[in-house]
Order: sequence, then C-alpha cells, then structure tokens
Amino acid sequence: MPQQSIIDKVNDIAKRRGFFWPSYEIYGGVAGFLTIGPLGTILKRNIENKFRDTFIRRLGFLEIETSVIVPGKVFEASGHVEHFKEPMVECKKCTRKFRADHLLQEAGLTDTETEKMGLKEIEETIRKLGVRCPECGGEFREPRYFLTMFETTIGPYSKNLGYGRPEAAQGIFTEYKRVYEAAREKLPIGIVQIGHALRNEISPRQGPIRLREFTIIDLEFFFDPANPKCSRIKEVEDELLRLVLAENKLRGIFDITEMTVKEALNKGIIKNEWLAFFMALAKNFLIELGIPDDKQRFIEKLEWERAHYSVQGFDQEVYLDRLGWVEVSGHNYRTDYDLKRHMLYSGVDLRVYKEFSEPIYVEEKVVKPLMSTIGPQFKNLSGEVVRLLSKADPDEVERAFREKGYYQAGEFRILPEHVKIVKEKKAIKGRKFIPHVIEPSFGSERLLYVTLYYSYRVKDNRTILSLPVDIAPIQVAVFPLVARKDLKDKALQIYRTLLDEGFMVEYDESASIGRRYARADEIGVPLAVTVDHKTLEDDTVTVRDRDSWRQFRISIEKLPVAMSKYFKGKTSFEELMSQFKVIE
Repeated sequence: MPQQSIIDKVNDIAKRRGFFWPSYEIYGGVAGFLTIGPLGTILKRNIENKFRDTFIRRLGFLEIETSVIVPGKVFEASGHVEHFKEPMVECKKCTRKFRADHLLQEAGLTDTETEKMGLKEIEETIRKLGVRCPECGGEFREPRYFLTMFETTIGPYSKNLGYGRPEAAQGIFTEYKRVYEAAREKLPIGIVQIGHALRNEISPRQGPIRLREFTIIDLEFFFDPANPKCSRIKEVEDELLRLVLAENKLRGIFDITEMTVKEALNKGIIKNEWLAFFMALAKNFLIELGIPDDKQRFIEKLEWERAHYSVQGFDQEVYLDRLGWVEVSGHNYRTDYDLKRHMLYSGVDLRVYKEFSEPIYVEEKVVKPLMSTIGPQFKNLSGEVVRLLSKADPDEVERAFREKGYYQAGEFRILPEHVKIVKEKKAIKGRKFIPHVIEPSFGSERLLYVTLYYSYRVKDNRTILSLPVDIAPIQVAVFPLVARKDLKDKALQIYRTLLDEGFMVEYDESASIGRRYARADEIGVPLAVTVDHKTLEDDTVTVRDRDSWRQFRISIEKLPVAMSKYFKGKTSFEELMSQFKVIE
C-alpha cells in the first residue's frame, strides 16, 4: 500500500475533525464547492483577522464590503467580459469538459508554454502529444473559449445582465471616489475587501486550491504616479525575497534567485517600491502562519501570463507535496487601468485633485476677441462668436491663419483682425490625475490549507497540528482528570471563567485523559488545563503544552492572566514554566 502524502493526511484530519469537506456530499457532491466546518470557520476567520491586523490596522488602511452580484456594465468596463476566458475541450465520447491548458500541463508542458498558446496551437499540441480524456480515454473536440464568470439577470428583466464577481477589486474601484472623499481626500490610500468571489471553473480539482466559490482578500493601494516612492521601504529593504525571474523562465530556468528588496529595486527587477513592500509583507505574513521562508517563492509573470490590467506581476507560491508550487497570493501593478476604464464607461470623473504647496506660474497663449471689429461685423451674434473663441486652441487658430487665412469657429469665419493672440501669466494651483494602483490579492481558503499543511507534525506516532497560537481555533481545552462529579464541577467552573475572559475554550470529559490530550493535539489546541485531585486541595491545575507535552502547575487565580500574556505573545510557554512549578 503506497504511503500517504501529507496532503492526504491533512485532508483526512480536515474531514474527520471538522475543518473542511466537499459540499453537498449527500447528493454526490459538486466539484469546486467546499464547506468550511466549525473548526475551519474559526481558523479561517482568525487568519483573516491576522491579515486585517497586519495589512489594515497597522498600515492605517480602510475596509469596505460590496455586493457579490455586479451589473454587467462594470465587468465590460473592467475588461473581464473580454478577457476572463479559459480554453476548454470536450470529450467526444463521454462529453466531459476540461481546461485544455491544465491537460497539457499534466502532459508535461509548463504553464509558461501553455499560457502563450492560442486555440489552434492547443488543438495541434493535444493531437501531437496524444492527450486523451482522463475519465474515459476518448478523443477531444476542437477547443473553444469559455467565460469563467457566473452570469445572471438582476430582477425579472433579461436585459438587466449581471455577473457573480470573480474578484472583489472592482467593488473597490467603483466605490473608490466615495471612500476617498470619506477619508478626507488623502493619498496614498489602501482599501481592502474580504468577501466571496465566484469563478465558473471548467474542471476544478485539487480540493481547496481551485474552487468555484471562495473568499478573496483584495487590497488596492492607490498612490500618486508622480510620487511612486514607498514611505515605508526602509522597514523591508533588507528582507530576502526568493524570486523566479521572468527572463529566466523564457529560457526554461525556474531556479530561485535570492536577493534583498533593496537589490531587487536597484536592479530594476521589481519596478515599483510599493509592490516590493507588499511582497515582503506577504512573505512575513505567511511565515507567521507557519510557512517557512524556504517553502515560499515569488514567480514573475511573463507578459502573456499577466492579467490584462497588469504591467508587472508576481505570484506568491507555497510548496506542497504532490501538488508542487501552489499560488496563495498575486501581486500586481495595475497602473491607472481600472479607474481610467470606469471613467470612460461611467462618464464619472475619478481623477484626484492635488493642490501644490505654492502656485506655479506659467505663460499661456490666449485668444483675445477684439470687440471693436467683432461687434460691427457679427452684431447680435457677437456673444456666440466670443463663446466659441473662448474654447479655441490658440495654436490651432494661429495655424489656421497661416494655412487658410481664417479660422472656422462653428458657422463663423474668423479673420486675423477679429482676434489678438497674446501671452498671459497664469497661476496653476494644483493638478488632476488618475491614481495608480498596486494590488496584493490573497485566497483565504488557500491560506487556510497551507497553514494546516505546514502545521502537521507526528510525535511518537501521534498527530499534532502545531498551529500558531494566535490563530488556533480552540485556545484552551479544560479537562477533569476523571469523570468524577467534584472534579467535573471544578473543571466547568474554570471553563466558564476562561470563557468570560474571552478565550476560545473547549470542555471535554469523555474517554481517558490520554485520548483527550491526543484529540486536542490533533485539532491544534495549544494548551490543556487539567483538574485533578490536588486541585481540590490547593486550587492549582496543570497546564500542558501541545508541542512539547511539558506541563507546569499554576494556581487557578493566576491562570487567566498567564493565559492572556501567552496568547498575546507577551510570554512563551518556556517563560511560564520558569515562573511556576514544572511537572516532570
């Protein structure tokens, strides 16, 4: 029997202990949909809240929430209707449909090679490699593009087209003006949205990695393109990034190049300081979730691999056995693409006005109407002539005089004697511009999955999920040593006290104490508090560490304060052991 991979073991724990499982199992399940169970819901929320602390609270950014169903016009403007398509093939025999590029990648091609292929080249390559249906071995029909957005109608009118959003970003771009005004018109500004997204994947596989409905974390950072410098770059310039460079990918080389943020910027490998800043932040965020630095990389996207809105992009990937490198976040420089498109399609001015510290004086050519000649010739139409001339381009007027001897303003022929072109000094108090955008975007379920994967440990043939203590779904387990009434009553009292103090606590009196410890370890509970016979004598309990299995004894009175310091990261288990009586 083949040895189980870590992925198989994590999937087993996830189903058995209530982290996640395939949705609608009683009806046979539907690929691409995942139910997040009781423990998974808490863990996922804790990861998202840790993101909020790192990327919102500490950076002073703002969070909004917009609707999942979006008017079709929004995604026409954003370019998704035109570009959000994937190549699909259908089996002639069983009629199952598959993503053509994924089939070719499973046949040995790289995503760099398949991303560049058009439908004709995909068809030729499938035939050349003899790729068959993985379900029945049948041949495929010619490939075609499939729009991977869920389409719907809003209300009872079929023309009122809408889509399930494939990203949360467009909700940020369409509401940007309101948020910017509410934030007292300050730039730079970061706006975050954490919510559900829908992608009508052709043939989703790999469990939580590729879903049709998932939680996306989109951060859009708006800044002045005339001032692209990152004010916080010094905080991360010495951080080491593990990069797979686009220029190497072109030569088929996927080796990792290690360099600091400062080196990557100085060499022009990362084109924008804010992009580099968020990449460094993302690396450290994953380290805090338990993913080692050497199991992460940032792979640069080639031009034809990038999304239509991106001028430079890196995918943050994590290595998993059996699946290889898996994307958990994408980092893109979106420039002013989105706001410019929404300005064009909506007609709303989304530019920002920035006032200069001091006015800038410039000389401008001005068309000055001469009423002494305009009045007698145009009489009661003089006002309309003056109005048209106020909108005229002075250079255009001069060129018309040179080339034709007159300038046509609407229905009026203007001669050189009707105007004077003069230079006037004008004070410019500010400028209008469209902000540029850097986007870090994370998949919440993917973060959940890689966190579980890298927390998996085996000690003395027992499974442990060594989840970081600040995100563990259950913080403390309270056990009576045996199911005796006086011990149970005392344990329930401690359980309620810790609940009142705000801890996530579980009470368990079933089975032997050893089995209860084992179960707590397997779901990642960092600390177990045990009430025993000595507790009834001196009001002390034992506190057991999940990872080391070491224990110390502490008075019930001091327990809440010690727990609070531990879970806030103000003390370690080893430091607590040094303060109290260690049990060998």
